[in-house]
Amino acid sequence: MGILFPVWLQAQTVQSAQYTHIAYIKSDGTIQDSSYRTLGYIKPDGTLQDSQYRTMGYIKPDGTYQNAQYSTLGYLKKDGTVQDNSYRTLGYIKDDGTVQDGSYRTLGYAKGIKKEWAVVVFFFYKWD
Repeated sequence: MGILFPVWLQAQTVQSAQYTHIAYIKSDGTIQDSSYRTLGYIKPDGTLQDSQYRTMGYIKPDGTYQNAQYSTLGYLKKDGTVQDNSYRTLGYIKDDGTVQDGSYRTLGYAKGIKKEWAVVVFFFYKWD
């Protein structure tokens, strides 16, 4: 019998369109690269931080994404449509975790990850 890990220790995989690992997002909001190096954090209140805990931005309850200076970067609509701050469609987050650009080309996959978090990885923030 193998070792069982609690659900909170498991990470969901973010993959490219070619199914290569882009990142892992743990259930506590920790974002890691494919080598499990911590890139940043999505806090329960929607604050986005880099690996040094510096605030990068915010996810608001209404689906608005802001940078650290509270300027709006874009929006996630209830239907999964991602828009920039001028309401132009950037892409889509499907219910099955497929992430598409505005022309419906697949950018990658974020199965089992909150749509709000998938937007962070694919559209508005750069993680180093």
